[in-house]
Amino acid sequence: MADEKKEAAPEAAPPEEKKKKSPIILVVVLVLIGLLLAGGISFFITTKMMADTATESGASEHHDTGKFVKLGDAKEGIMVNVGGVKAGKFLKAGIVLEMNPGKKDNITDDGKLQPMAETKVLDTTMQILRSAKLDEFDATKQDDLKKKIKDELNDKLGQGSVYDVYFTSFLLQ
Repeated sequence: MADEKKEAAPEAAPPEEKKKKSPIILVVVLVLIGLLLAGGISFFITTKMMADTATESGASEHHDTGKFVKLGDAKEGIMVNVGGVKAGKFLKAGIVLEMNPGKKDNITDDGKLQPMAETKVLDTTMQILRSAKLDEFDATKQDDLKKKIKDELNDKLGQGSVYDVYFTSFLLQ
């Protein structure tokens, strides 16, 4: 009987060792799962915030480089009376349009405006400048004037035709 008790004792020892190893393995597995969850959540939040920031900054409005077209005379630009007939003021401005090169009905392959598009562009731009009040030519409001020109030209030529409007010179007398 003594031999049977001695034999039984070694068999009971391995389950105790397995019980001690189980909590350690369980803790390690739980820590790994927690790290994976934290990493996944961090990745999701970071990509979500970066996408929102990119959208707010206007990066979503990406386009290829357009063709740059100067309006009016190559040296002088555009000259127009502003502020009404009685104001006696005139504006001499160099205006450059960044045009969509994919719109073949507006721009040629060599970067010049098609005759019909050129007429629409000059007419629309001149009308906007003539109808603007003198306070709209203030330096702080020029971005609004550019946006107005861009929006009107896109309405006349088709949406996406004009990417941006630049003033290269601006003289109001």
